[in-house]
Amino acid sequence: MSVKSKPFTLHEDWAVVILGALVIVLSLFFYIVPVPLFKWSNTTELMSVVLTAGNLKIILIQFVFVCLIGIAGAQITGKSVRNFVAGFPFVYLLTMIALLIAGNSTMRSLNLEAVIFSLVIGLIIGNFFKLPQWFRDMLSTELFVKIGLVLLGTTIIFSDILKAGALGLIQALVVVLSVWYFAFWLCRRFKIDDDLTMMISSAVSICGVSAAIATSGAIKGDPKKLSYVISMVLITAIPMMIFMPYIANYFNFPQEVTGAWLGGSIDTTGAVVASGSLVGEEALKISTIVKFSQNVLLGIAAFAISIYWSYRKTEKGADAVEKPTLKVIWDRFPKFVLAFVAASLLFSFAISAETAAGVKDSLKNMQNAWFTLAFTSIGLETNFKDLFKNENKKPLYAFLLAQLFNIIITLIIAFILFN
Repeated sequence: MSVKSKPFTLHEDWAVVILGALVIVLSLFFYIVPVPLFKWSNTTELMSVVLTAGNLKIILIQFVFVCLIGIAGAQITGKSVRNFVAGFPFVYLLTMIALLIAGNSTMRSLNLEAVIFSLVIGLIIGNFFKLPQWFRDMLSTELFVKIGLVLLGTTIIFSDILKAGALGLIQALVVVLSVWYFAFWLCRRFKIDDDLTMMISSAVSICGVSAAIATSGAIKGDPKKLSYVISMVLITAIPMMIFMPYIANYFNFPQEVTGAWLGGSIDTTGAVVASGSLVGEEALKISTIVKFSQNVLLGIAAFAISIYWSYRKTEKGADAVEKPTLKVIWDRFPKFVLAFVAASLLFSFAISAETAAGVKDSLKNMQNAWFTLAFTSIGLETNFKDLFKNENKKPLYAFLLAQLFNIIITLIIAFILFN
């Protein structure tokens, strides 16, 4: 009697290491995926810039590239390749629609990112239409998020840390540490679960959407909870972007102080740039420096959080009676973080500036595509009730209070350092 051999599979984290490295190597040495255009202001620009044959061809090339990487991921993680090939084109189409909406000049002026549109589109379809189970099983949310995070590592350049300025780095470090621990303490007081506690603390203190995504990947967080945190970040960023510059102007804050305040408080980079522009050139410069300094800390924070989480889960697990060993911590450690760090080191020290510049836009575009695909998937597999049920009020209260603390403490530090 013949014995069927079990197909070779890899853990998702190791698959992400391989796939993320594959995307980077292909971009550096073989083929740079062209960047499609999604920016438009009116119907004429939509037809003459975005929906041209040339741009649609680029979108198709990106689809083929991403689809092939996804097929490889399904194969080596033991998922159905047939189901992935059948369902992924629909997910990709929804993602392109989200990018198209986000590319509109009005949406860009409001700093509404593509991930929020992909999430909303996914939620609408997932809640108003009954999707077949094979389709839901095909969705590869964590794989998409983690590949995006590996590519995010290519943008964290260590030499740029020095360019951010000493005061910007000092403020970023003080704000991140103080706000993170306050948010963590507050979530504990509200008895919020571990996943949300870590994601809220990182999102409020570091850099909003990217920090929430990185933390979720590091702790293997629930995608539904991640979507909830992202929604809070994006919703609060808009009023902060609009009202904080007017508050600063009303009280005649110096532009340097205002810039440091905006850069340290507002969670999304686009909203920081927009709010700094409302104040003046110096405020824009300082706000960008401070926000960039906080973004730089993302890699360090993700690495530290993953170590802490591995150790904590080991202590709480079945072998809690023993002191956690390095082997157990290594087994629980999210391996994709290593690829994130390796990508950052590669682009910081091993790749020439000219080579990095040549692939920068393509890799940034691919990173954005993977993140947006992930949030389309999150929306498709999430029920509205999970996002808005009563027990979610506590995380919302904790997030808002932590954000208020962030605004106040950052203003104090900005006056101390930049006045």
